[in-house]
Amino acid sequence: MTRDERMALIQRIENKTNSKLLVYITGDRRGLETKIAFDTFPFILQHLTQIGHQEKISLYLYSTGGITMAGYALVNLIREYCDSFDVIIPFKALSCATLVALGADKIVLSKMAQLSPIDPSVQSPLGPVPQSVHPAYTPGPIPVSVEDAIGYLDLAKDQGLKSEESLVKVFGELSKNVHPLILGQVFRTRQEIVFLAKKLLGYHVREQEKIEQITTTIYKGRFSHDYIIGRKEAEEIGLPVIKPDSDFEKDIMDLFLQYNDSLEMSTPYNPETILGSDEVSTGVFNRAIIESLGLTHVFRTIKEIKRIQITPPQVPIPTIGYQEKILSESWVMDNSI
Repeated sequence: MTRDERMALIQRIENKTNSKLLVYITGDRRGLETKIAFDTFPFILQHLTQIGHQEKISLYLYSTGGITMAGYALVNLIREYCDSFDVIIPFKALSCATLVALGADKIVLSKMAQLSPIDPSVQSPLGPVPQSVHPAYTPGPIPVSVEDAIGYLDLAKDQGLKSEESLVKVFGELSKNVHPLILGQVFRTRQEIVFLAKKLLGYHVREQEKIEQITTTIYKGRFSHDYIIGRKEAEEIGLPVIKPDSDFEKDIMDLFLQYNDSLEMSTPYNPETILGSDEVSTGVFNRAIIESLGLTHVFRTIKEIKRIQITPPQVPIPTIGYQEKILSESWVMDNSI
C-alpha cells in the first residue's frame, strides 16, 4: 500500500468516526522495542496543532506499555484539543496503553484488541541483580513488579502470619533482596497508579462506585500483569466499549497491517539479515510512528553492525558475535514513507 492509499484509509476512518485521527504506534519488534514516553510529546503537539481544536479526536493506538506518567499526560494533552476523546485499538494496548484507554470517552476495540492490568514495575539502579549465567555477561537490575512485592506480604498474611513479630521478619527477608528505597517506591507507585486511573475515568464516568469497581478490577483484580483482557471482558468490567461493524473493522485492521509491515513488528531483529555476506553493514530501523493526515514522524535508529569472533573465558572455540554502534537515533519527520 502506498502512502497515498494509507492516507486515504486514515481519511476513511475519520469519516466513519466523525473525528480527526491521530496515530501512535510504539513498535514491539523483538530486539528493537519502543514504549510510550515523554520524548514523543513535541511531535504529538505538532500533529495536534495542525489538527486544531476539534469536537472529537480519535487516537489510533498500538503499544505494549511505557512510562505511566507519560500515558497520563498524553490523555491530558489530547483533551486540550478536543471536546470528546476516543481510542481505537486494533491489537495490543497493554499496561500504560490501557491506562491511556481509561481516559477515553469511548474505546473502539477490534475482535483482536487486547488490554491488560495496569500494575506497573519499578526500574531502578538499586533494583535486585540476577546472577550472571556467563562470566563475560554482567546483568543489570531487574524491574520489581509492584503487585509482586505486595503479593509476597499478602502471601505471608494468608499463611497465617498475623503477629507483628512474624510480619516484621517477613518484611526483613524481603528487604534483604529488594532495597528498602525500592520498596518505598513500590508503595508510592501503587498509590499513584490507582490515583491516575480514577482521575482518567473521572473525565467521563460520573458514578464514583463504577470508577472504584473498574479501577480495582483492572489494577489488581486479574492477578497477573500478563493477563489479557479481550473485548467481551472489557465490556463486563464496565469500560465504554464500541464494537466496530465489519466494514469499519476492516479499515482498522488494514491500517494496522500497514504499520506492522512498516515497522517489521512480526520479524525479530537478527543482525545476520542486515549483514548478509558482508562483514560490516549499516541498518536503518523504523521503530515507532506518530501520524495524522498528511504528517508523519518516525522514531528511526541507524546503526553500524560488524560481525566479529568472540572467545569467551574458559571456552577454547571462538564463536560468532556482533558489534553494534548506533550512528543516530531520533524522531524525524518523514512524509515519504
